[in-house]
Amino acid sequence: MNKKNPWVPMVTLGGLFFIFGLVSWVNAILIPYFKVACELTHTQSYFVALAFYIAYLVMSIPASRLLNRVGYKKGIMTGLWFMAAGTLLFVPAAWLRTYGIFLSGLFVTGTGLAILQTAANPYVTMIGPIESAAQRISMMGLCNKIAGILAPLLFAAVILKSSDSELFEMIRLEVVTGEEKNRLLDELIRRVMVPYALLSVFLFLFGYSIRFIALPDFPPGQQAEDEKDNQTGRASILDYPYLILGAGAIFFHVAAQVISIDTVISYAESMGLDLNEAKLFPSITLSCALGGYLLGILLIPKVVSQKRMLQISTITGLLLSCGVLLIPGSIRFMGLQTDCSIWFLCAMGVPNALIYAGIWPLAIRDLGKWTSRGSSLMVMALCGNAFMPVIYGLLADRFSVRTGYLVLIPCFLYLIFYSFYGYKIEHWKNKNS
Repeated sequence: MNKKNPWVPMVTLGGLFFIFGLVSWVNAILIPYFKVACELTHTQSYFVALAFYIAYLVMSIPASRLLNRVGYKKGIMTGLWFMAAGTLLFVPAAWLRTYGIFLSGLFVTGTGLAILQTAANPYVTMIGPIESAAQRISMMGLCNKIAGILAPLLFAAVILKSSDSELFEMIRLEVVTGEEKNRLLDELIRRVMVPYALLSVFLFLFGYSIRFIALPDFPPGQQAEDEKDNQTGRASILDYPYLILGAGAIFFHVAAQVISIDTVISYAESMGLDLNEAKLFPSITLSCALGGYLLGILLIPKVVSQKRMLQISTITGLLLSCGVLLIPGSIRFMGLQTDCSIWFLCAMGVPNALIYAGIWPLAIRDLGKWTSRGSSLMVMALCGNAFMPVIYGLLADRFSVRTGYLVLIPCFLYLIFYSFYGYKIEHWKNKNS
């Protein structure tokens, strides 16, 4: 930390987490938007999440090696420039209306985020006492979720028109066909060109500005000052069960979180709402997450320990999942007539915010010289965002959009296991057998 001005690193990291949210959570509206403009099935549309988050699995180890080689500042610059390149690919993708190029752009953008996440998460965890790490992560989460609330609304404001509801209905009912339909879809998808070109320029300039910010260059290989005293006898990160199980917890947590946000528009549309009305629901879900982060900041660790809050949150997530699947009834709220189950889905934002903040410090504690590699493993686990939405899409296509939420149940059951028992496992039982 910069002792003279300790807030400079925190403000810079807050800005990075804001960018994480801005770029990540816009997927919630990109998915239904691409579904219409590129004429996709539910399953195909969730390849947006697959292409974006698979980069975490593929690129996290290279990202760790990059950070070990060049340090944090140059690594953060590189990550932002990867994101700039990825968002720039949206321009030719939109011009050609080619879904494959969009997916390539999302993968490159995800690669940049993998680099940034590998740097930022352990930095936030170790920038102060481990007992209050969940509080600091909650602060970063506030920045992330504020951006997430704004992202779909800003995208909708820039891209969507009031007359689009009629256009979407005409396309759905196949009132227009042939060349006229292609012309309308081309016009629709090319609306993303200017905003994504501007976003690319912003990311490049922000990356360049990092070199002038007083952010301590904290090489990952030297994260733990007591590294040389780490005489644990463990040969690799695989000898830390609570880390391996924690990576599994992150996998299932982010899967549950992204499903609750990225699918909520399609779920609302299944209740008769159009895209202009349904666009509110990701922001509502993320507003609930914002409330969760505020609770974390206020309560952890003075009122509730981060371990206890994690346990409460995982159980709450399971109960809300059951509510989505099992509780019937129609409700009119915020001027919208919907099935009440969608509000259970939105409320899931509160426990999901607190789950992430609770898992990370428990999983990377006391890793010593393995902290950098352990962080890479945790970032790799964010690929849960890639796979579970596709599984949800398969269930939605095969059965119904509501039945697809069955995937939430095993996610929260595993999280309950980790919060009560998994984090305590210091050694594998068969280590000496």
